[in-house]
Amino acid sequence: MILATTTVEDFDRFLKIFSTKGAEKRKEHGSKGATVFRDPNEDDRVWALFDWDEEGFQNFLSDPEVPPIIQEAGHKGRPQAAEFGGQFDA
Repeated sequence: MILATTTVEDFDRFLKIFSTKGAEKRKEHGSKGATVFRDPNEDDRVWALFDWDEEGFQNFLSDPEVPPIIQEAGHKGRPQAAEFGGQFDA
């Protein structure tokens, strides 16, 4: 699992591209799916939980076809993965 965050110009625009062109490209790099959350404190921040490994995520970010997709989706910056802090029962 990968938890990533980014800021976007317009949530609806972001979601439209994230769920179509972005999803197709992520799948090429091994992503098995994503769940998107809006940040309750920052209107322009979104979080995504990916069923994906680190290598696939990094390969996606390095793909030369990804920057135009990110730009079309209205990202204000490059998506950043959160640092893993641990996994615990209940």
